[in-house]
Amino acid sequence: MSRLTGLPRTIHQRQAPIAAALAVVTAVGVALGLVVTNPSLKDYEVHSGEQLVAYLPAEFCQGEGLSMVLQLWISDCPGLVASQQAALAALAARFTSRRNLGVASLYTTSIGGQPLLPGLTLPEVEVLTLGVAGQFVLLRTETDPGSLE
Repeated sequence: MSRLTGLPRTIHQRQAPIAAALAVVTAVGVALGLVVTNPSLKDYEVHSGEQLVAYLPAEFCQGEGLSMVLQLWISDCPGLVASQQAALAALAARFTSRRNLGVASLYTTSIGGQPLLPGLTLPEVEVLTLGVAGQFVLLRTETDPGSLE
């Protein structure tokens, strides 16, 4: 019986506190799961190395990415890029800042403008990536093609 009205409590009145408690426990569990699976900067470094090895051959090795002289000198450009995955990952990590939000992280990588070889400047790229639940989601990419003289 309800103390105020003298009437018995309904099933809904008894289940409401249980449902609220379950909702709170579930929300806390999900938040803790996201905190535990929030990717680290090292995780992002590995991810960015994989992405660069997948992206660079199409952009750098084909078309006007390399001068004719460099194309003659570098016989297997995609293989060369793939062999540099660890170095590319370390380079990306060096130019990346992480904003840790607890349950997720925002990674901003700003790289480019550095001369690679005479007449070849690394294109400027800014990438914003969300790391959540052990995964990475690309949010924004801005590029400036650089100078290929």
